[in-house]
Amino acid sequence: MASIITYIEESYNELVNKVSWPTWAELQNSTRIVAVASVMIALMIFVMDFVFGINGGEDTVWKGILGFFYELF
Repeated sequence: MASIITYIEESYNELVNKVSWPTWAELQNSTRIVAVASVMIALMIFVMDFVFGINGGEDTVWKGILGFFYELF
């Protein structure tokens, strides 16, 4: 039981005295970067879906740009 209490005390000491926490401005900047990257990845996936289409067998909802290109040949 003493080792658990020691562990908790040392963990608290490390979190309070040794960890360098980011400032509010750094957190906001990181949040913006993550939001922009998320939107960019979502747009890339949307474009890929748009180009390649949605494969639903004979009842294909959207053949995509490639599907229309393949029908030409």
